[in-house]
Amino acid sequence: MTLRTTARLGQDRAWDVASFAAPAMLLFASFILLPLLLAATATFTNHRLVSPEPTRFIGLDNYVRLLSVQTLSVEKETGSYPTWRETRQARPELAGYRPAFQLELGDTRYVLAARDPLFYRSLINTFLFAILVLPLQCGAALGLAILVNQKLRGRIFFRTVYFAPVVTSMVVASIVWSFLLNTDRGLINAILRVLLGNPELSPDWLGSPSLALPSIALMSAWQGAGFQMLVFLAGLQSIPHEQYEAATLMGANAWQRFVHVTLPGLRNTIIFVLVSTTLLAFGLFTQVDVMTLGGPLDSTSTVVYHAVRKGFEEQDIGYGSTITLVFFTIVLGVSLLQRRLGGNGGKT
Repeated sequence: MTLRTTARLGQDRAWDVASFAAPAMLLFASFILLPLLLAATATFTNHRLVSPEPTRFIGLDNYVRLLSVQTLSVEKETGSYPTWRETRQARPELAGYRPAFQLELGDTRYVLAARDPLFYRSLINTFLFAILVLPLQCGAALGLAILVNQKLRGRIFFRTVYFAPVVTSMVVASIVWSFLLNTDRGLINAILRVLLGNPELSPDWLGSPSLALPSIALMSAWQGAGFQMLVFLAGLQSIPHEQYEAATLMGANAWQRFVHVTLPGLRNTIIFVLVSTTLLAFGLFTQVDVMTLGGPLDSTSTVVYHAVRKGFEEQDIGYGSTITLVFFTIVLGVSLLQRRLGGNGGKT
């Protein structure tokens, strides 16, 4: 009797779990799994949004177009390097390739050429943005969390103020920062002129290839730090206060308590914040679309922006889907590696 009752309870519980999970699984299948399968299918076709030609199967042509690269070295001739056209004419295998990166060492120029060089420049820009925004945003979020975790008057007000940019539309925030970073009339340059006493000072924050991407990273860190602040704040409040008291009794100063109590207590929180922030950084699109349109000289073009431009502006859905799927694989690998390194970090 007991076994039969237990079995029935197990079946009822499984049915309850399935009933609760069904709506979520249906949404996941409709908005995640199905689009992913459709995109994967489109990568093997020449599908376009508007075209008189019917969609046809082209096999791996899109992948060959995206992943084909050539590395070569070019020597100086009569004091200067030959042009890319001259190099391509001398090497027939480079037909259809264009330089993505080049590096000069002595009298030799090393060139990475690709059929789609903008994809590789966009990939490098995406990783550079992640490298810039990760320490900036996560460091600011942790500092703010420690600050608003203190028992000070007005801490609720400051929590609200620091979180406010998160609920602001990214489009609105990007437009506002475009005005702030304006070369001639921007508030940031006006403040710098006053502080440095140089009325001629006018950095071109969004028009310089070396400043545009760091400027977007600064704006993105400002907009997103509030969310990570709340996550860190929850982690800080989960650390037993007795650990800080014990460390204080043992003579630990504030920095030692931070290193030996706070950071170990936030280990899982830090892993979550790093992984989530990395995923958000890899999805950079809105800021670029509003503030720079991928310029100047493609210095802010990202993989997502490149895929959207290929898929919708140029209406090449098949190739845009290929970019998306390859980038999804790269991001998945980076996330798994990050998670694995973070998981091993606490093992002795």
